[in-house]
Amino acid sequence: MRADSCLMPGVRLSGSTGLTVMVKNKAEVEPGTSAVEELVVDGFDHVEFYVGNALQASYYFQKGLGFDLVGYRGLETGDRNKVSYVMKQDHTFVVLSGAVSSRSDVAEHVHQHGDGVKTIAFRVKDARQAFDTAVARGAKSAGEPQVYQDEDGEFVSASIKTYGDTVHTFVERHNFKGVFAPGFTGIKKAAAKPVGLVSVDHVVGNVELGRMDYWANFYQSTFGFYVDRYFDKEDITTQYSALQSKVMKNKSGSVKMPINEPAEGLRRSQIQEYLDYYLAEGIQHVAITTRDIIATVAEMRQRGIEFLNVPRSYYDALIERNIQIDENLEELAQQGILIDSEDKGYLLQIFTKPIQDRPTFFFEVIQRKHGASGFGQGNFQALFEAIEREQAMRGNL
Repeated sequence: MRADSCLMPGVRLSGSTGLTVMVKNKAEVEPGTSAVEELVVDGFDHVEFYVGNALQASYYFQKGLGFDLVGYRGLETGDRNKVSYVMKQDHTFVVLSGAVSSRSDVAEHVHQHGDGVKTIAFRVKDARQAFDTAVARGAKSAGEPQVYQDEDGEFVSASIKTYGDTVHTFVERHNFKGVFAPGFTGIKKAAAKPVGLVSVDHVVGNVELGRMDYWANFYQSTFGFYVDRYFDKEDITTQYSALQSKVMKNKSGSVKMPINEPAEGLRRSQIQEYLDYYLAEGIQHVAITTRDIIATVAEMRQRGIEFLNVPRSYYDALIERNIQIDENLEELAQQGILIDSEDKGYLLQIFTKPIQDRPTFFFEVIQRKHGASGFGQGNFQALFEAIEREQAMRGNL
């Protein structure tokens, strides 16, 4: 159902609501070589949220999203600055951190931004080398390398600053056998029933107007990533709003970091709404893979997780086109799951509503079939319309 699936590069389509998707030549978006040698990043290690109440947030992740609580650090373990709960589901690790003092950096972060992502951590083989290389290339330090050695082995971490108050942490844990990280104690309790979430697929950041190229260049010059896909303000637009985006990616594809910025439109875009409420650049959403998206979404809905609504007309159009997929289209329609076909395979995706009071962070659930590697370009119209309906309900469109 992708709007560009049968077009030659450079051909433009317009949807009924004014959405346009421009197909870029591969040479325009995939330069093939980076300006600098790529930092060796094995993949995403974990995502850390700063939240107003970490204990309550851990219940949400257990009961609603199916994560197990596997580790804890706080006053009882000697940490006087913050309390953290480690949540795990398959290969996905989430850390929920809260303040134990109104004067802490966690409290200030939550006061400023609401609940949101503070840290995107990458697994590396050598955290010190990764940090030194990044700083030598112009990155600003957010935490010098820390080496921890005890009976559980060696654990090394170091951090650099990125957009807004977000940081990237390099984590070296291949010689560490303890609970998640030094200072954490294991939690022994009944395991939560998983919903089928597997691993982090990509992490999307929202930046201010005019800053997308700056941060794309940062990932190119600091990490050696390349621009995998690019959409400008003429490529993705509805009757009311628009955005532009660059997808940064490492060569192996284990790390994908789309960067969005707002574009001028008749009304306030989803990106500008995020910036207005988060009060800074930051992480808009994290996409997590599943092996069976129908079962995963059905279970999440059963537990009270809310998703963006998709009109029936979206699926009626797919029926008319007789698209070829493994799944039952009616089951996908019942769950509100979007479908996007590619030259190689197709992807299935769905987006939650914001998971906190401010209309900022949300999750995406995604399943890639038969080698699909895109980001749902063919779903932009349906997705934009769904987000704009939610914005209108909040009075923010």
